[in-house]
Amino acid sequence: MNVANNHLLAAFILILLFSWPGMAAAQSDELMRAYKQYQALEKQGRYVEAERFARKALELAEQEFGPEHPTTAAFINNLAGLYYRQGRYADAEPLFKRALAIREKALVPEHPNVAASLNNLAELHRAQGRYGNAEPLFKRSLAIVEKTLGPEHPNVATTINNLAVVYENQGRYGDAEPLYKRTLAIREKTLGPEHPDVAQSLNNLASLYKDQGRYGDAEPLFKRSLAIVEKALGPEHPNVAASLNNLAGLYKAQGRYGDALDHIRRASGTHGSRAARSAGGRSSGGLSEQKNVRYVFVKHVQYAWSVAGREPSRLAALTAETFKAAQLAKATGTAAAVAGMGARFAAGDDALSRLVRARQDAAEEWRRLDKKLIGAVGRPSGKRDEAAEKRLRARLAGLDRRSKDLDAGLAREFPEYIELAASRPLPLSEVRELLGPDEAMLAYVTAPNETFLWVVRRERAGMRRLDIGADDLIEAVAELRGGLDLSGVSTLADIPPFDTTRAFELYGKLFAPAEPLLKGARHVFVVADGALQSLPLGVLVTEKPQGGFTDFSGYRQVPWLARKYALTTLPSVSSLRALRHFAKAARGNKLFGGFGDPLLKGHPDERRGIELASLFKPRGIADVDAVRTRLAPLPDTAGELKAMAAILGAANDNLFLGERATERNAKTRDLSDYRVMAFATHGLVAGDLKGLAEPALVLTPPRTGTKEDDGLLTASEVAQLKLNADLVVLSACNTAAADGTPGAEGLSGLAKAFFYAGSRSLLVSHWPVRSDAAVKLTTRMLKEAANDNRIGRAEALRRSMLALMEDAGKPHFAHPMFWAPFVVVGEGGTYAVK
Repeated sequence: MNVANNHLLAAFILILLFSWPGMAAAQSDELMRAYKQYQALEKQGRYVEAERFARKALELAEQEFGPEHPTTAAFINNLAGLYYRQGRYADAEPLFKRALAIREKALVPEHPNVAASLNNLAELHRAQGRYGNAEPLFKRSLAIVEKTLGPEHPNVATTINNLAVVYENQGRYGDAEPLYKRTLAIREKTLGPEHPDVAQSLNNLASLYKDQGRYGDAEPLFKRSLAIVEKALGPEHPNVAASLNNLAGLYKAQGRYGDALDHIRRASGTHGSRAARSAGGRSSGGLSEQKNVRYVFVKHVQYAWSVAGREPSRLAALTAETFKAAQLAKATGTAAAVAGMGARFAAGDDALSRLVRARQDAAEEWRRLDKKLIGAVGRPSGKRDEAAEKRLRARLAGLDRRSKDLDAGLAREFPEYIELAASRPLPLSEVRELLGPDEAMLAYVTAPNETFLWVVRRERAGMRRLDIGADDLIEAVAELRGGLDLSGVSTLADIPPFDTTRAFELYGKLFAPAEPLLKGARHVFVVADGALQSLPLGVLVTEKPQGGFTDFSGYRQVPWLARKYALTTLPSVSSLRALRHFAKAARGNKLFGGFGDPLLKGHPDERRGIELASLFKPRGIADVDAVRTRLAPLPDTAGELKAMAAILGAANDNLFLGERATERNAKTRDLSDYRVMAFATHGLVAGDLKGLAEPALVLTPPRTGTKEDDGLLTASEVAQLKLNADLVVLSACNTAAADGTPGAEGLSGLAKAFFYAGSRSLLVSHWPVRSDAAVKLTTRMLKEAANDNRIGRAEALRRSMLALMEDAGKPHFAHPMFWAPFVVVGEGGTYAVK
């Protein structure tokens, strides 16, 4: 993989910035200070820290030069470049486009600054694999700079290099090589042999040679490139990590596995340190950057496995080493929410806990407003609302001041907070101490052509390589999910068959390799990855099916994995630490509270949920009439919640049903006193209405919708609830789904929001559920837990699922479509850490 063009992208922008006539005389001291602080941090690769100063410099430039001035466009490019480096392409693109529009309007078509913007937008397309969009922009940029700056200018070399990268990405090696060589010649001549830009040219030419199998030609170029960037940028710079990654890849291709591991270990260490420094910060840039370099952590695992296969004596040590690398490969916002919840409850003292929550809420609000400001600043000139942008900046400045005061208070009263709130990788030894004697943890990490599994028990641990890659796993999970899809089912004859043979095959690849280490285990924590996040493992089949069957009773004879183990989903390995060390049991005085049976008038339907986008009006407020008339009433949910209350010994006056099941009540009532909460209603999945829609729970719509109450309790509104619950039951459709943003991980929607709000465990669903089945599953689960306090929630759910399979009155409930949609997420056991 090529070194990213990050450093050269910034250099191209900055050179043109200072070449603008009269700019230095016009600049204020405050603007220059902000710019220089940005520049210094960017050069060091400290992109998250640089972001603050880039935003400030842009704000000041707009005030000094105006929003449509070419100099302002340069500052827009700087901010966009930071987002690009962090892998925040959706944030970067509108800014690059705005800068290009400003320059094309204010400057002549063949101005070098126009070429710079074309180059930067093209590079963004290339980074996302949109080569057809990138190539013509690079060619247009190259034509301009060659004409205006001359054929041997460094900026010409930059665009030639970027065009060559497109060709290499497309496998057009013959087209790429002469361009790389020309780039190298220009840079060595104009910049000198030790310049970082020369290192990039050396690296990219070496990468091309490696792709062609010319390892002898590639190695000296890779080594020279690494030496230059290490000397020029320092050993911890991300460009150095990229060079180490590339050299490691060469050694792996040559079969030099020890050398490959040494180099990828250094690259992984650099990125791991960067992730640790940004953990707990307000900007989403650190998490985005960590996700963007996932491939480095995955390679660390792969290369270590190759070494262990040749040196078995090192397997134990490498299993522990890669366990931490694997955790870094799986960076999720949901894991951060669990860590934050754990830190909040670890504070113990109520006043201190409120201080922690205030700090976390300020950070969440800052991220929300910052995202809105990024979107506002990236709009074309005719669609800008400068007054709204000014208000957003003022609110962000106020949050800056408030966060500073809160941080000072936490530093005095709770200095451990930052360390506790970070979702850091846990050592294997620490995880083993967190597990009970009958418990295990399975942690998966997927790669393109293989998957890795860590099996952790209290007394031992092991690592396995599984012969199934990410794409094959997507296909297999999709096939199984096809047999669990309730859409289009109106009669028993419509229920699709579930492919038990395929489920057995997937068991053999994913779970059977762990079985030798699971002897004596009854409760298994699962940290899933990739497509596996959308499939409850309980539907896997542990023995080869013996032929087909002609009716639903055949499903009762299937040896489901759910018969053998109680399964709990964890967002991350570190979530177990947050839950078992810090999130002690709830102390609320009220045993149970529930919301359900919203007043709706749609056509009766047994399913709970529809697509969300169709219910929204343009300003992001739900169309309350559509909510009321398009969604079916769910009378069963009243009985479901009353049954739950009776099981837990709670009074019905803690239930919010019918006209009381309102968003206003959910937001204004003190819900922190309930140990168990339940929402039995429609669950809505995120739609595609220009980002306005997010997952939501349906409550009784008001007569007129407002931002405070439109009948839809969205994930962002859930996050603002103040809970202190051992369990939240989400008896609705698709409540385990992602938040609807491109590439979002599983559990990033409602589940993440409820963890943030203060729940230690959740019962969530993976697909649309029938109301009658949901009632039986949830109530039986609570009854099993209430009858035997020695079992955990995962075992209680397992018993409830088995009972539903055996339902004599409804034999079709033996189909996994009905008994398998729910999973426990969070704390599913009862083991108390000493």
